[in-house]
Amino acid sequence: MSASTSAASTLLLGLIGQSIQGSRSPQLHEEEARQLGLRCLYQLHDLPQDTSAAGLDTLLTAMQTVGYAGCNITHPFKQTVLACLDSLSDDAAAIGAVNTVQLRDGKRIGHNTDWWGFAQSFQQQWPQARLDKVVQLGAGGAGAAVAHAILTLGAQRLALHDADPARASALAARLNQRFGAGRVVVADDVAGELAAADGLIQATPIGMQGHPGLPLPVEWLHPALWVADVIYFPRETALLKAAKALGCATMNGGGMVVYQAAGAFRLFSGLNPDAQRMARHFASLSD
Repeated sequence: MSASTSAASTLLLGLIGQSIQGSRSPQLHEEEARQLGLRCLYQLHDLPQDTSAAGLDTLLTAMQTVGYAGCNITHPFKQTVLACLDSLSDDAAAIGAVNTVQLRDGKRIGHNTDWWGFAQSFQQQWPQARLDKVVQLGAGGAGAAVAHAILTLGAQRLALHDADPARASALAARLNQRFGAGRVVVADDVAGELAAADGLIQATPIGMQGHPGLPLPVEWLHPALWVADVIYFPRETALLKAAKALGCATMNGGGMVVYQAAGAFRLFSGLNPDAQRMARHFASLSD
């Protein structure tokens, strides 16, 4: 095989985020590529949290120069990156956040596969989950995607809380415009909302590697809640551990990361990945 042929058959990908050394994305993409007969190199680009849109733009330009097919975007850049893109898919535009960037023909195209990843994972684990009243912590990039997902799955009322009330209000307004007035409210009294809720979605960085702790007092939980955390590293956050001890049904972000990766891989490669094979591979990877 010639050097040029070898280079052409190598899928060059990456992840842009902060505190991402525990990411399983390289293994997921590289192994699925191998199963499909491709060579894949997936690199981590771990940036300072205060990296600006201009900094992201410089990195994306470098990626385009060396021939990246695309990259994934994670915390805290899923909204910052919007200013660096040429166009957005319908889902990414509706959600207002991007986790996947295609680099094609000199253009940067933003997509959101996070919402689909969460929806697929949730439906598989809890097909009969009650969705009358759901509380969600976090209205950032991941929060926007999972809120979109849970409303698509049929949540009747979603109470949003974020450390930045203006961000929660902006997301609630956008979601109500898409899903119907009154479906989403901004939660000031999280404890009161949880007392009457069916489920809790945790979509803040609290609990992930580099951001230890609990996003709320354990006393606010009750056994009738299902509790879903978008974090997958560690697989059991302090919140999920406390919820499980109370008797709550729990779900980590592992399924979401597998399905969003499958969606991203399809965009990067043009091939159809085997999501179940990717899930089995993910399960074999230890913390």
